[in-house]
Amino acid sequence: MSREVHVRFWESAAVQSRRATQLPLYRQSQIYARSGLDLDRSTLADWVGGASALLDPLVTSIARYVMTAHKLHADDTPIPVLCPGRGTTKQGRLSTYVRDDRPAGSQDPAAVLFRYSPDRKGERPRVHLQPFVGYLQADAYAGFDRLYGDRIQEVACWAHVRRKFYDLHVAHASPIAADALDRIGRLYAIEADIRGRPPDERTQVRKARAGPELEALHAWMHTALTTVSKKSELASAIRYALSRWAALTRYRDDGRLEIDNNAAERALRAVALGRKNWLFAGSDDGGERAAAIYSLLGSAKLNDLDPEAYLRHVLERIADHPINRIDELLPWNVAAQLPSLRLAA
Repeated sequence: MSREVHVRFWESAAVQSRRATQLPLYRQSQIYARSGLDLDRSTLADWVGGASALLDPLVTSIARYVMTAHKLHADDTPIPVLCPGRGTTKQGRLSTYVRDDRPAGSQDPAAVLFRYSPDRKGERPRVHLQPFVGYLQADAYAGFDRLYGDRIQEVACWAHVRRKFYDLHVAHASPIAADALDRIGRLYAIEADIRGRPPDERTQVRKARAGPELEALHAWMHTALTTVSKKSELASAIRYALSRWAALTRYRDDGRLEIDNNAAERALRAVALGRKNWLFAGSDDGGERAAAIYSLLGSAKLNDLDPEAYLRHVLERIADHPINRIDELLPWNVAAQLPSLRLAA
């Protein structure tokens, strides 16, 4: 085996195991040692870094595609990051931006872009979303609030509203919370009926069916608010919804939009799973690399590709692939060319 092939092989193995199966590098090093291979953790880290550099043009292409969407789902999650020389960790963030219009009948490929930030300053999403113009479906993070205006329109998340009432119902068996859940559930039942339908049809159905439900729910919330203590958790949940009513009801009038931000929350599940195993990123550079690899693996899964098979396919080709044809290696293009890489049904 030539040195180049050897390095390429271990780049692939390290990246796949590190992100797709969520094993930290020190555990991989131990596994390789049991097989008679002396691969230090620092060596594996160097290979992951080398692979990340190779993949950078592809991640840039995914970012360009994601940011040309008319609507994005956004969310973020904390990740511990090692502070070199201190033996402590700080809290970094992984943000996700999802382009997925399939629920509105679109044939455009779905994709996800992850970005790492060393903190949660409001300037971070502003930089991430600098090229974007359209609708942003997100939570109530203040960093997003500063972006809303003529260029970016806010679309709030009914799942966040529902979760607040659900928690109250579970904790206190509140009849008011149960009533709220029933009313919100009727909105979701309408969405189930029109999932995958074209935007104009979704808009028509929403106006006819969800419109009256929303009006009734709005009036009910105002009435319910007068019957509970102003300092109660229930009042807080109601005020949360009422203060975001315009953004919560924006989906009713535009069939391209979704009722919630679950697409972004689903994208972050891989990070939550991995965090239980690798515990922290080794540095800010490690956070950047994680974001790049998660972007590729997440986009592969959204296009029904086996993430490991896709990454192996790309790493075997990208070093010699013409940069002006890098889009040929995007997950949806690979899926069209090589159906054998698709996930088993």
